[in-house]
Amino acid sequence: MALNSLKDVYLDQMQDCYSALSQSLQATTDLGRAAKDKDLSEALIAGSNGISQGMDKIASLCSDHGVDPNGEKCKGMEGLVKEAYAHGIESDFGDDDARDAMIITQYQRMCHYAIAAYGCLRAFANRLDLDGDADVLQQCLDQTYEGDRHMTAIARGHVNADAV
Repeated sequence: MALNSLKDVYLDQMQDCYSALSQSLQATTDLGRAAKDKDLSEALIAGSNGISQGMDKIASLCSDHGVDPNGEKCKGMEGLVKEAYAHGIESDFGDDDARDAMIITQYQRMCHYAIAAYGCLRAFANRLDLDGDADVLQQCLDQTYEGDRHMTAIARGHVNADAV
């Protein structure tokens, strides 16, 4: 698809966001399985559920615009997912608490990518007067921010202290 207008950019980036979410879903699930801390593991499971819900919403928006959500491969998230596996799961840790701190780091990097994607998409939808789309994207953005804040609370609450 040629990108000749903001609407074209919007639809292209919606596909990119769907790809990013799809790639981060399995990584988040695997990070949750690798986590020792129960609160962290449960938060990552909730994060996986949130990612899945976000994918459903993006797929629905794509469908509303006659676009296949699978039309794009997000290279940015591909790199973040590789990093999550390399640093959060495959690295040799002598201490499970240190691994949990690294898992939070890797999850939050993927989360921040999603925050940027949702924020840009919402701004595009607002500019294009797609108020319904903008509302859905704001919900996704709010949910992702909440997941990020919850992860920060877990890190500050005990995971980072335990890793010292």
